[in-house]
Amino acid sequence: MKSEIIGREKEIKTLERLLDSDQPELLAIYGRRRVGKTYLIKNYYADHLKFICSGEAGANQQRQLHNFQDQMNIWFPESRQLQAPANWQQAFVVLRACLETLDKKGKKVIFFDELPWLDTHKSGFLSAFGYFWNIYLSERRDILVVICGSAASWMIKKIVNNKGGLHNRITQHLRLQPFDLYETKAYLKYKRIAFSDYQILQLYMVMGGIPHYLNTVRRGESLHQAIDNACFKRNGVLVPEFKNLYEALFTHAQRHYNVIHALALKNKGMTRNELLDRSNVVKGGGLTSVLDELLESGFIEKIDPFRKKKKESLYRLIDPFSLFYLKFMDGSSGKSDWLSISKTPKYMSWCGYAFENICMTHIPQIKKALGIAGMNISYSSWYKPGNQTTDGGQIDLLLERSDNTIQVCEVKYSSKTFVIDKKYSQEIGQKINAFQQDLPRGYALLLTFITTYGVATNDYKIQLVDNEVTMDALFTQL
Repeated sequence: MKSEIIGREKEIKTLERLLDSDQPELLAIYGRRRVGKTYLIKNYYADHLKFICSGEAGANQQRQLHNFQDQMNIWFPESRQLQAPANWQQAFVVLRACLETLDKKGKKVIFFDELPWLDTHKSGFLSAFGYFWNIYLSERRDILVVICGSAASWMIKKIVNNKGGLHNRITQHLRLQPFDLYETKAYLKYKRIAFSDYQILQLYMVMGGIPHYLNTVRRGESLHQAIDNACFKRNGVLVPEFKNLYEALFTHAQRHYNVIHALALKNKGMTRNELLDRSNVVKGGGLTSVLDELLESGFIEKIDPFRKKKKESLYRLIDPFSLFYLKFMDGSSGKSDWLSISKTPKYMSWCGYAFENICMTHIPQIKKALGIAGMNISYSSWYKPGNQTTDGGQIDLLLERSDNTIQVCEVKYSSKTFVIDKKYSQEIGQKINAFQQDLPRGYALLLTFITTYGVATNDYKIQLVDNEVTMDALFTQL
């Protein structure tokens, strides 16, 4: 039975186009664990699915083939067999024979879920699947094959950029992102959860836009109860999630833990060399691979420094749940409660950083609020150490526009209207003066405040602030 799909308007248009195509189609869909890939495919294509096979985490080839045969017996009961195929070549021969029995009218969807788990060591799965596509499926205009995986880096290297039998065979690839704030609000509304926008923002700072995490929120719970029950109770659904998340996605996940732990300790991020200097982080080429995998999976962001060499780029932890887990859940052993934690200085520090991360993942919404949605921009950070003669400063988010204008973004999280006082106005002035020394000739500078409830009007605001964006803009539908 179909269930309602919340959000995903752009992805649904792609799925609809593939369904209407008169050509054989091979769709590769990837995205981090729990983001809703399987749900989307099974529900949108519910009336067209003719076979589903899913990989099992940690299972060997024999077990995967046994699962394959179980699914064959479910989908094609008239061809039921007790013995599983000996290898993947035989498995696809059996599948081909069953597909031949289907009516050729209408598009038929074949779904292979968690493909990286099916491709066990020396199993020959990928080569056999590539041959199956090239020799048979690519001739069937009535078939759409969907292959799906949570290990984004594996999907890109092994499937999208495949150099073997699947080279240039993918007709569409789709990376499924977490919900943005607009979609998160729509999802909670569908579940009849009546949180305010400010509460939804706080929930997003904890769980991000991961539907499985958001599904832990129950109607009738307050925000604090929802976070407490999911994250701090002994049997909370998200208590074991951090470890399971990385181990399910990455081989030798300890290396990825080490990088994430290191980045969680430094809000502004770390350069590659700084990560190398940490004795407990992987070395050399191993670090490059780990960083690439974390980037592809959406856990970290690479932020280039303003007008500086790429080697000074900062890697920053932007996955909300990973940051929240390492700040508050790690080692809590069910002894903490969110209401008490939310009254500590550590909580306020985390709020500022978590809100900055949300802004970085909602730059299209910020552009729209500033009236520059159609303009090309690049974003970067800036840092300059001070000395005895000149002031330094740090700017976490710069938007460099194609019209020779730079938006200097000050991101401030507050439970009420943010007030610029004399001390802070002086700090801002010093920072702007220091940055203007690095500003290219002919460029204009606009100071932009991104806040929850806006900036209170006073002389300092009138003097300093050129633009402001509030929390409401982050909830805008694109």
